[in-house]
Amino acid sequence: MKRIAVDIGGTFTDCFVSWDEQFIQTKALTTHHNLALGFNDALDQACEILSLERRLLLQSVDSVRYATTLGTNALIERKGPRVGVLITTGFESTIPISRGRGYGDGLPDEQARDMSRAKRPDPIVPISRIRSVKQRMDYRGKVLMDLDEADVREKLKELVDTGVQAIVVTLINSVENPDHELRIQEIFEEEFPSSMLGAIPMVLSHQVVGRKGEYVRSSSAIIDAFLHSTMYFAMNALEQNLRENGYDRPMLLVHNSGGMAQLNSTDALKTLHSGPVAGIHAAGQLALQGGISNIVCGDMGGTSFDIGLITEGGTKHYDFNPVVDRWRVSLPMVHLVTLGAGGGSIASYDPIFNTVRVGPQSAGSDPGPACYDRGGMNPTVTDADLILGYLDAENYAKGVIPLNMRRTYQALEDICDEMDISEVEAALLIKSMADSEMAAGLVRELNGGGYKASEFVFLAYGGNGPLHCCGIADKAGIKKILAPPYSSVFSACGGAGLDQMHIHEKNVSLGFYNKHTRALYADYDSFNALVASLEEKGRADLLRQGFREDDIQYTLELDMRYGIQKMEVSIELTNRRLNKPAEVLGAIEYMNADFGKRYGKEIVSPESGVWVSTVRVVSRVDLGTVKFSELELPRERVAPPQAVNYRECYFQGNSASVSTPIYGADALNPGVEITGPAIVNPGETTYLVEPGWTFVAAAQGAVWFFHESNAQYQ
Repeated sequence: MKRIAVDIGGTFTDCFVSWDEQFIQTKALTTHHNLALGFNDALDQACEILSLERRLLLQSVDSVRYATTLGTNALIERKGPRVGVLITTGFESTIPISRGRGYGDGLPDEQARDMSRAKRPDPIVPISRIRSVKQRMDYRGKVLMDLDEADVREKLKELVDTGVQAIVVTLINSVENPDHELRIQEIFEEEFPSSMLGAIPMVLSHQVVGRKGEYVRSSSAIIDAFLHSTMYFAMNALEQNLRENGYDRPMLLVHNSGGMAQLNSTDALKTLHSGPVAGIHAAGQLALQGGISNIVCGDMGGTSFDIGLITEGGTKHYDFNPVVDRWRVSLPMVHLVTLGAGGGSIASYDPIFNTVRVGPQSAGSDPGPACYDRGGMNPTVTDADLILGYLDAENYAKGVIPLNMRRTYQALEDICDEMDISEVEAALLIKSMADSEMAAGLVRELNGGGYKASEFVFLAYGGNGPLHCCGIADKAGIKKILAPPYSSVFSACGGAGLDQMHIHEKNVSLGFYNKHTRALYADYDSFNALVASLEEKGRADLLRQGFREDDIQYTLELDMRYGIQKMEVSIELTNRRLNKPAEVLGAIEYMNADFGKRYGKEIVSPESGVWVSTVRVVSRVDLGTVKFSELELPRERVAPPQAVNYRECYFQGNSASVSTPIYGADALNPGVEITGPAIVNPGETTYLVEPGWTFVAAAQGAVWFFHESNAQYQ
């Protein structure tokens, strides 16, 4: 397997190269003005290790896969085109009003609970750029009012006159009958051909979302249009860079659904959070290959801390109506929670509580933390780690970024003066606050799913994961930590093992058991025809990208609920067609088991009716995955190697410094056991073994951490 996977983060660009049996991990600072520069820098480091020219490497690999936070950052910073909307007459307020508690979406828990003071997000599309068109369809797609084409032409001209750079068409019930949306696109091309206005994109909502729900479908299409040009030009620049360096295959983009596709088959909306999702995919593969039943993932990079869950059997959790920034959207996305806590998170004085606040603002890669000596003036978590002695100023990121201690001391002056404390005390406080925030996020996520933190393994990865994992686990009550192989670029590693995948779905209302008629669902022909149509869409996507029909695999999923309840579960049917009552009963029994496991057996109530709300088909081509070595704890323990150095370090609960041994890459030999406090720095990342924890190296560079109260590792 020869392939390249890249995760372009807010601070670092991570690169993972699979070259047959050799795996290379490299990092470079993200160059936001031109992403290709950071990619080339990271790739050149891999080329140096392999003793290959960049062109030869790119000509030899089977694929290049990108995961990027570019769309996420553009949405946060509101950097995008002026978007206009065409919607059905009478529904003009659907977008600005949102729905129910919609204005609380995306707020922190404490603010979401105080709904009376919740502030609506600044709209991507203000009311002045919303126009209605005369047409109407009922919930089954039957035309009640024909499209008034003269009205459409007039409204299009009005939007163009306002200076819109992208147009969204979101008509009521268009997922049942898209004819009117498609006709509006034809009219737009007639009135404003590309030769006149250039490439103004028009996004049709039914092509972005296949489910009903007018507000979430509209917001999904709007965000997709808002990100379209940013993603299109940036990704095309990356693809052009590949062409110039000899790579002639299609570039692949990681999707937040846990799959990937070519650039011409990717909606901008699907790229949001794609990097962390790739990491969760790698965690799922590691859980399956290593036989680990319950994992809580913590990806601590330079900008954020991303949390995901992998439960028994390597099962990933999905959100089907996730919140993106401040808007609820409608697309299947691997469930994750993002906190504004990373190595670059800025610390500031909080006068109300006379303490420090960490994040959510980040110093990013430009200028970066103060210690990077690139113009950053604010103290960050990385600056605190440097003062506490955890980082090697001369060998940070393999010596690529020398750290300036003097800049760090200057950045902390304001906090020290306001609180009348020393720089070390300030750094300890910053680390404690950052660890506490991340631990609280882990516990919230576990408790919300009905899980106990003590029953989970904390999978710590990202550039700062192994550095802060012991502090986070201490505060979360977790006793066992695994820093996986290639931990510093683990999300990029996940991108190297993704399948090419597309998801197509459709809203339905199928009574698998109707309590009024006491009858099971029996319209097998209609159900099977719907599944076949969704499979055909996935087949067309993958055939268009050059795959053989025999390579395509399909999975059928149903979103199901009881008649009197709103909670839904998504189940996977082993048979993709229904032909007899026993198969319908089998689906109901599977739902009962899954529902009881999630919400409690006491509320399983098939007698109230069982309804299917969504039919979903996942079409994929298996492209192989990264193989992880056996991660079991080595039976034979090895004494630590000789320390390469000692450094004065500071730890929570101890005001005095501790002479701490520093170990090199040989500490990662399988079986090496080190009792904290200690630091292991092989170059790619830093492992901090805090007091009360034990470090045990496993195969392939993986590391286990055990709390002193956990005797299970003995």
